Amino acid sequence: MTKGGEKEVILAFDTCLDKMYVTLKSGDRLLASKIVENHDEKYHSAFLISTIKEVLKNNGLKPEDIDLIATNIGPGSFTGIRACTTVARIMAQQLDSKAVGVSSLEVLSNINPPDSIVALDARKEKAYLYYDNEIKGAVPLNEVKELCKDKKIITDNKLKPILGGISYQELEAPLGEILADLAIKKSTEVDCDWRKLKPLYIQPPPMG
Repeated sequence: MTKGGEKEVILAFDTCLDKMYVTLKSGDRLLASKIVENHDEKYHSAFLISTIKEVLKNNGLKPEDIDLIATNIGPGSFTGIRACTTVARIMAQQLDSKAVGVSSLEVLSNINPPDSIVALDARKEKAYLYYDNEIKGAVPLNEVKELCKDKKIITDNKLKPILGGISYQELEAPLGEILADLAIKKSTEVDCDWRKLKPLYIQPPPMG
């Protein structure tokens, strides 16, 4: 943990979106940022623990050196949301470290200027919507189309043909670093107790 004026060590990870991001920072300095895609029949979240261990080892750090754990809490893949929030909660509890959750919508909104609208596929002819620094929920696509007229929009590959704008999946934006930076800011504003860290299910997860 941080001692004697040493810079805070931040571990950030995200398994909610189409790729897994694991980022390690010391203060403002980026130590590592690793991206993992789905491999064969395994969803990328299956590699989360091994990737965290690798990133820490490569930087000469131990889990006990982590001061702040940051994770994406959704929306996104239900499997991915469960994976990263569970790992973040367990690690923070065992290490007695701070834990902060950030929505994937807020992360993506930081790719472009603040006036951008973020719309991600929510299935059932709906989109998870974020604008004016607020999550608007799962909104019918016909309403989203009206809201997005003449506005900048960040979306995904599925909704881009419908809504236009830019798909985050076609960009090489540093999402892991954005997540880490947002978490650092939030850690000064919210309760960082791991018990407060919960998945963000805007719609109920599938049964079974």
